[in-house]
Amino acid sequence: MSLSSEMVCPPVGDQPLSEATQIALYGVTRVLASVGRAFVCLDSDFRIVHASYLLDDLLGKGISRALVGRGIEELLGADLFGARGPLREALVAGHRREGWRATLQLKDTVSRLVSITAAPVVHEPSDICDPRMRFVVLLRPAEEEESCSNSPAFYSDAIACSPAMQRIFRLVETLQHSEAAVLISGESGTGKEVVARAIHQSSPRSSGPFIGVNCGALPGDLLESELFGHIRGAFTGAVRDRVGRFELASHGTLFLDEIGDLPPLLQVKLLRVLQERQYERVGESVPRTARARIIAATNVDLRIALRQGRLREDLYYRLCVVPIEVPPLRDRREDIPPLASHLLNRVTCQHGLIRRMSPQAMRLLLEYSWPGNVRELANVMEYAVAVAKIETILPEDLPAEIRLSTPAPKPFATERGALRLPDSGQQEPRTVEADRLLSALETHRWSRSEAARALGLSRSTLWRKMRELHLTEKSEG
Repeated sequence: MSLSSEMVCPPVGDQPLSEATQIALYGVTRVLASVGRAFVCLDSDFRIVHASYLLDDLLGKGISRALVGRGIEELLGADLFGARGPLREALVAGHRREGWRATLQLKDTVSRLVSITAAPVVHEPSDICDPRMRFVVLLRPAEEEESCSNSPAFYSDAIACSPAMQRIFRLVETLQHSEAAVLISGESGTGKEVVARAIHQSSPRSSGPFIGVNCGALPGDLLESELFGHIRGAFTGAVRDRVGRFELASHGTLFLDEIGDLPPLLQVKLLRVLQERQYERVGESVPRTARARIIAATNVDLRIALRQGRLREDLYYRLCVVPIEVPPLRDRREDIPPLASHLLNRVTCQHGLIRRMSPQAMRLLLEYSWPGNVRELANVMEYAVAVAKIETILPEDLPAEIRLSTPAPKPFATERGALRLPDSGQQEPRTVEADRLLSALETHRWSRSEAARALGLSRSTLWRKMRELHLTEKSEG
């Protein structure tokens, strides 16, 4: 059998794939493509040996051939497949992982949220499977799934597994071809800027700059100059022309944080920019064209600001074309374990250390109320790495407010069905225990073996406690 040009795989390094291997890969590729599945094969260094041609449909013509020889982290991100990425470590250890989500994106291509299944390749004596192929990663467009996975999803620099955050990820992906203004609301520290950056990186403006400005950090006159720029002599101290943030963000995104603190005069000027796409530098009468996309954020309820007359109604509706509300961390506790691991990994990589969370320390993180949200969690990880004396972070390595706080458990639901807790009335200790077990079960996708290991219990003890507390998972449908 001769190979067509479509079937021939480009060589990896100086050694091409055998004809038998290419024929086998072509057959598998065609079968999986018929059900909308792409895949890549990796060598022991996590370089791509083969990429399904379906990636051309997802990212652009010629991508599948261009990927061969490149590291998988270029396609799916270093958070998952970097030196200490969780999927890389799992594959090296010989484990399979299913249902993870990540952003499929290369430079100058659109982004796609995909579901990932990764597994080691089992080699048997054969001339068909090239010995360099050590791992396989199966890719499925995430929009095909009717419900969210409970495994962590990576989108740009954001990570979450809660249904609320994964809905935000899907909305961000939906906006990838839009230029609409976005208003992101949420408490301080929830990650509003991270969501804004994800929107920017997924948009046609991703090659342009992302410029941020805090509208509450400067007085009105300085903020006007910061936004629009000024000319020399416009006011005392203006010794030279200054380029404003609107101009710096041309062909990119301007992120206006704490938009609720914008002074009334600047609200009028911003409204003009949004309506007419024009602005003027301070001290200048020459109109300039605004070419930046606007994403605004606030940690206050702007509807209250409207009623109190602190925000113009017409400006609010211009900004709030696409509203996104980021929930506080206490309302999405299932995100705490993956977030803590991700932030811990970031800190330890910076310092060249190895640290892991003990189940007891993770339990305290799950019970804490997190008034400072994700920003506070990041600070706690920094603190724990700084004071920990051994590789495992223990409860005593956490700040006092975490160790001594009153537990604030809150049951959460999954896309697979609401989780039922007994009506315990005033039995607070039972509620705390139930929530502790529930969080571990959710984190490990209801694998009792893995949850028991994380909790430091035997599997039979966990099962007994689940029966005592009536912890069950509703059946699907």
